[in-house]
Amino acid sequence: MTTKPRQWKSELGEFLQARRAAVSPTSAGLPDAGRRRVPGLRREEVAMLVGVSTDYYVRLEQGRGGRPTEALLDSIARVLQLDATQRSHLYDLARPRPRPARRSAKERMSESTREFLETLSVPALVMTRTMQVIGWNPLACAMFTDYGALPESERNSAWLLFLDEEIAARHRDWEDSARSTVGILRKTAGEDPDNPQLSALVGELAVRSETFRRLWAEHHVFEKSTGINRMRHPDVGDVDLTYIAWTTPDAPNQMLVTYMAKPGSKSAEALHILGSMASSYGGSDSTDLHIG
Repeated sequence: MTTKPRQWKSELGEFLQARRAAVSPTSAGLPDAGRRRVPGLRREEVAMLVGVSTDYYVRLEQGRGGRPTEALLDSIARVLQLDATQRSHLYDLARPRPRPARRSAKERMSESTREFLETLSVPALVMTRTMQVIGWNPLACAMFTDYGALPESERNSAWLLFLDEEIAARHRDWEDSARSTVGILRKTAGEDPDNPQLSALVGELAVRSETFRRLWAEHHVFEKSTGINRMRHPDVGDVDLTYIAWTTPDAPNQMLVTYMAKPGSKSAEALHILGSMASSYGGSDSTDLHIG
């Protein structure tokens, strides 16, 4: 996580190096040259495939390449075999967009989002781009944790996943969840490198979690859209939930995440049981997080 233009370029270099190491010469259409000292493509090979001088590509990775053109970034994305999320991240790092001055107002759910959240009969959370949980319904509390009982600083999905052993134990595919979570934060760092809440969160996680430091160094980026959470609840056992992340119309930097079980499945039965317990949990709320 970085905060200044010079550091954006360092982030760009680290991202390019990580992605270059992930592409094999044969997959890039190069002949097999035998054993290599390091995995992936060499700088000179990327430069050749992209169509620039090795000197320029080296300077690009070192943060001295100026502002790359869109055509050059498209070529780099093609050679490094970036998916749509990685390509977007590359553009964020290489051509950072002008950003308005940071405001001090608190980031909260709108009243319409709050009202909609209260109508849902499945677990649902509202999160900011730093994975701060600012809204929840009772069934989400019954499934995951009682957010209303947590200190505000701990109402963050990434914080809970890495630093709360009880919450971590509920994720049957913890490593996959952890990697995706770090990928979301990496993507946010590219989009909003000056976000102080993200800087503080990444700093704390990096100090306290060796696994977080390892995953952060991979420069993996991930956009939360839809997938499966495989949970292990202490009261109802294993529960498989399909999640969908929705962008809230009046707050594009927030997402509403719903979690659904396949009808007629054991997971659906488990949710039904949890629903009978959910009334003991408080409804949605919002934090004192400041807008990025």
